[in-house]
Amino acid sequence: MEASILKEFLETIERLVREELVPAEEETIASDRVSERIRGLLRDLGLYGMTVPEEYGGLGMTSAEEVEVLFRLCFASVAYRNLLGTNNGVGSGALLAVGSAEQKQKYLPEIAAGRIVTAFAITENDSGSDASSLRTQARKVEGGWQINGVKRFITNAPEAQLFTVLARSSERPGASGISAFLVERNTPGISIGSPEKKMGQQGSHVADVILSDVFVSDSSMLGGEGEGLKLAMRLVNRGRLTIAAASVGVAERALHEALQYAIQRRQFGSRIADFQLVQALLADSRAEIAAAKALVRETAGRHSAGEDIQLDASCAKMFASEMAGRVADRAVQIHGGMGYMVGTVAERLYRDARLFRIYEGTTQIQQITIAKQMLRQLG
Repeated sequence: MEASILKEFLETIERLVREELVPAEEETIASDRVSERIRGLLRDLGLYGMTVPEEYGGLGMTSAEEVEVLFRLCFASVAYRNLLGTNNGVGSGALLAVGSAEQKQKYLPEIAAGRIVTAFAITENDSGSDASSLRTQARKVEGGWQINGVKRFITNAPEAQLFTVLARSSERPGASGISAFLVERNTPGISIGSPEKKMGQQGSHVADVILSDVFVSDSSMLGGEGEGLKLAMRLVNRGRLTIAAASVGVAERALHEALQYAIQRRQFGSRIADFQLVQALLADSRAEIAAAKALVRETAGRHSAGEDIQLDASCAKMFASEMAGRVADRAVQIHGGMGYMVGTVAERLYRDARLFRIYEGTTQIQQITIAKQMLRQLG
């Protein structure tokens, strides 16, 4: 995207956030749902297809461009980003990476337009970080595959029309026996559990996906047999970058709320913003946000240039998600007792930020990945 066009687009996102998304937050949180009006605004701007190539109706953004959008979009409730996150991540990325020409033509234009919301069904009750231990079975039958299993905590499951389902398709142990399948929502045998009640991120839904004798044709396999988990790992770096960018956006909002409150709140005859220990909390937050943003930008730029970023993507995700938690915690501290009250923005951001340290690989998984990459580089 040309620099001038990107600049104009980012200014449009900032207006959307300021004039539409932030004012809609209260309704979104109270109803635990993103309204049709807001969904329409996101569709109209092409945000469901940011990373889908232009030939399929998307915006064709690079990682470097996408993170700039997310820095701004996630100043508002992350429920808005979550609704379109899978479309721009593994939902379209898997199709682009290994999809057949027919699969791409059928699904990518609908994904880019937001007429299809996608979900990635990998997690199970006993397989989270250790995805290679998943138990959902895909049994070969005449003309296709029969899938049985239960997927857990699947983001956008209640809204999704297309699921990328990972299932064990052979007796081969571990990752080598896992394949990926495209399963449409209206396929007989697929059902969705009730949305989970979560600590935070209201308006964004996760639920079980139950597959009971679900038949899909051979043409529904995504990539080759036994390549499902390998495909997921190919796409994980960009996913971690997007979580890092979202973490920066949430931290920016938490600091904004803390600063505004510190200017308005008075104690001992002065604004609390004039107290040095409060200033220290604000300064630490500003510095950490700047560091995280610089790391995410640099790593996204390298990814856009085609470089291997496995180590740095983990660094960015780990640092930015932990940073967002610290900044949100300081925002609550600056608000004092008011920050502990349900309904304040600081309290909500504190809960919203907590999930970033868990999904797309926990902080502990990132630490292991970083250490292994460093040791591998040493030979």
